[in-house]
Amino acid sequence: MGRIVISTNATLDGVTQDPTGEEGFNQGGWFNRFGGRDVEAWAEAGTAEALRSEALLMGRRTDEWFGPRWTSRSGVWADRLNSMPKYVVSSTLERPVWTNSTVLHGDVVGAVSKLKQQHDGDILVYASYRLGHTLLEHDLVDELRLVLFPVVLGGGGRLFGETGDAKPLRLVESRTIGDGLAFLTYRPVRAA
Repeated sequence: MGRIVISTNATLDGVTQDPTGEEGFNQGGWFNRFGGRDVEAWAEAGTAEALRSEALLMGRRTDEWFGPRWTSRSGVWADRLNSMPKYVVSSTLERPVWTNSTVLHGDVVGAVSKLKQQHDGDILVYASYRLGHTLLEHDLVDELRLVLFPVVLGGGGRLFGETGDAKPLRLVESRTIGDGLAFLTYRPVRAA
């Protein structure tokens, strides 16, 4: 059975919105404040994660943003992302932007549950914080990987929205990458 793994970049206060500043969010561009060893280590971690994964799962907006940026790139990370199967959750999208993609219409919970049955490895969820809310709310997430960037924005879209109840997580790994990024891995604590 596949595992849903949310892998995202976030600020210390949990903002995932507009890391590159291209979406028009007034606090956007926070990722671009970092460079050098931080971004090199971040890219190494992202490449290793993609090589260990089997598929990508994302929302429509993430497909529209990632698709044009990654299809024009080459290298180990880009080649892996471009070649792996991708699933886009959307009620309106007919033709995904990114190559090798399938649109999942209708019941998100049912579609993702079925997708987990069809794969044996990790199914990565990049960006897609709205989809992440749904997956977390319905206990479909098997692992959460956060790269925390040491900046506080005070507002913006967050991976962790309001949920119907508490979602306990257990820290299974923490390490510093680069000069100051925290890479944290959590797994949900499921009731016995």
